Amino acid sequence: MNIHEYQAKAVLKEFGVPVSKGVPIFKAAEAEAAAKQLGGPVWVVKSQIHAGGRGKGKFKEAAAGDKGGVRLAKSIDEVKAFAQQMLGNTLVTIQTGPTGKQVNRLYIEEGADIDKEFYLSALVDRESSEVAFVVSTEGGMDIETVAHDTPEKIVTFSVDPATGIMPHHGRTVAKALNLKGDQAKQAEKLVTQLYNAFVAKDMAMLEINPLILSKQGELKCLDAKVSFDSNALYRHPDVMQLRDETEEDAKEIEASKYDLAYIALDGTIGCMVNGAGLAMATLDIIKLYGESPANFLDVGGGATEEKVTAAFKIITSDPNVKGILVNIFGGIMKCDVIARGVIAAVKAVGLKVPLVVRLEGTNVEEGKKIINESGLNVLSANDLDDAAQKIVKAVKGTA
Repeated sequence: MNIHEYQAKAVLKEFGVPVSKGVPIFKAAEAEAAAKQLGGPVWVVKSQIHAGGRGKGKFKEAAAGDKGGVRLAKSIDEVKAFAQQMLGNTLVTIQTGPTGKQVNRLYIEEGADIDKEFYLSALVDRESSEVAFVVSTEGGMDIETVAHDTPEKIVTFSVDPATGIMPHHGRTVAKALNLKGDQAKQAEKLVTQLYNAFVAKDMAMLEINPLILSKQGELKCLDAKVSFDSNALYRHPDVMQLRDETEEDAKEIEASKYDLAYIALDGTIGCMVNGAGLAMATLDIIKLYGESPANFLDVGGGATEEKVTAAFKIITSDPNVKGILVNIFGGIMKCDVIARGVIAAVKAVGLKVPLVVRLEGTNVEEGKKIINESGLNVLSANDLDDAAQKIVKAVKGTA
């Protein structure tokens, strides 16, 4: 689960992490009071969306101006003007794709007197099962670009969970950023605070870009991007309250209510499969035959008829779906349960696109019988290869 920058900074502040003062606003009319509260003389007006590259992004609407999603304001009037231009308009960044995201929140933040910019992040290293830190002197840039062009400017290390964060980790960061004296001590303290926050809140990723050194010699997190391990959210009701569903795909939200593993994609063939491995194979073979999947959807091994019905409804709610492929290999999941769920869903929402069903495994004959006697216009497939070819042909209108 992702959260907004201002929310991330509030979480980090609980652990003593140095962040700039700021005020979130939801209406342009709130901009003046926020600016006066911070005092100025310089403010930064930041779009709050779940995507990176905001500063270099562009708004679709001409009325929003062309200064990007993060703007420096030198007067309260400018703060008000920027808020008016940005709120409610669609910001397109390198991470949003061409559709962009609507800006519904802004963060008005005090300006910073920047001397140097650094990069610092923490994430779970799945190979070592440890929290890994990535540090670079090249703050403000895409870390992927730095890794490609100047990999020697990136320092990484992992923290053994048996010992937790240790003083030498902080010294490693200070050395990597060429910090000495009091600034090195600040770095050591900051790394400890960030690690404690990461572990305590079950974060999956924490990125500070940029981490700045002010001209007053203080380290401060000028930006913060945080995502949490969704499987651990039950332990953090306070974090759950930070969820902004307007930033998420409505179909993915609906899928989460039924504990369905669903991810929206940009193709034309909707997929309902049981098992992540089989689902990935299904997506691959659809691509092999010249079309693209509209989603990843794993109904799991113990899905009920209600769950299957909900999954089918989610797929059909996507206007980009031109055909549907149901691919079930029944082990724990029984083919007759899938069949009844599909029939129930089709009767509830109708069937306006081609549907190919491939069933194999437990109760397969009963499942096929239910499909065949349903009276629905469903194409039956013998195996995955046959199913993929049939749905692609149907979508292309060559069946």
